[in-house]
Amino acid sequence: MIRNLVIATALAALALTPATAASWNIDHAKSRLGFSVQWSGEPFVATFKTWNATISFDPADLARAKATVTIDLGSETSAFPDNDDGLKGPEGFSTSQFPTARFETAGFVAKGGGNYVATGRLTIHGVERQVSLPFALSITGNTAHMTGRTVVMRSDFGLGHGEWASPATIAHEVTITVDLTATKAR
Repeated sequence: MIRNLVIATALAALALTPATAASWNIDHAKSRLGFSVQWSGEPFVATFKTWNATISFDPADLARAKATVTIDLGSETSAFPDNDDGLKGPEGFSTSQFPTARFETAGFVAKGGGNYVATGRLTIHGVERQVSLPFALSITGNTAHMTGRTVVMRSDFGLGHGEWASPATIAHEVTITVDLTATKAR
């Protein structure tokens, strides 16, 4: 009788313990996070060399899925070093005052065919805005590959001062791109 009570109690405790979505480890060598913007009428493409993500995601349990991405804005790099220096300065990211950007999901919606939308809060330059990130995801064994892109308005985040405030110099529309490969944590 006591043995049955112990087993029943253990089973009840397991049933009350919330399950967690699978955790994923980023393969930084195969992943890229960056942005593109029209600058003086020409495409300007940049990447961030240093960023981290904490991801818990199971397509069968989106209610428990979550992701938090932290980006070192000072790690921005492009084919134009002079522009990179300017972007990190007071007319751009102001990395001495705002060294990181952060995206934290609030939820995920399945769109079918391996397509999803992550909604969450993006914080850049001390300003937080709601953002939706449509993405495609394929999972093969313990490896996941995700690609996504979204457009944000840099002016919504207070980015661009002086001559960089005008969309004639640098467009206000910035496309954020993600190409991420991760392995399931064991």
